[in-house]
Amino acid sequence: MNAVVIYESMFGNTRDVAMAIADGLASDVDVRCFEVGTAPHEFDHPDLLIVGGPTHAFSMSRATTRDSARGETEEPMVSSTGIRDWLADIDIQRGQGFATFDTKVPKPKLPGSAAASAAKRLKRLHGSIVAKPETFWVTDMTGPLKAGEVERARAWGMHLAEYLHHLSADRRKRA
Repeated sequence: MNAVVIYESMFGNTRDVAMAIADGLASDVDVRCFEVGTAPHEFDHPDLLIVGGPTHAFSMSRATTRDSARGETEEPMVSSTGIRDWLADIDIQRGQGFATFDTKVPKPKLPGSAAASAAKRLKRLHGSIVAKPETFWVTDMTGPLKAGEVERARAWGMHLAEYLHHLSADRRKRA
């Protein structure tokens, strides 16, 4: 079983969540993790594709929202590509299993989610969602992550690995 994690991170918070998810998966699954700017656009059909990024303006980032965030600090970790751009350029195998996550500030409580938007895009590509979109919380726009979020991300990765084991067992029963 194998999984691929693709993430976009502005200030390192989403990267930390992605790495924790990959760590949780790695206990039982072969996992590769890519920053979106270096992510391949074609895969050898992983059992699970996990995509995550920060929520900007109620959705996935755009070049304009990344530029706006860039002005918030001297050294943001900004790729010129976001998950919105990457998802627009990929094709996935029909039924490809996927999960999505985002990072978000809890207050003010604003609608919208990069994870939900990414999930909609992957559904339109005929992917198969295996877990509801997950949000991990940051204390403010540049972070840090709220206490316990890295551990929660690792646990979510372990949960996704359990799903893959059940899927694999079901496939063996049908064979």
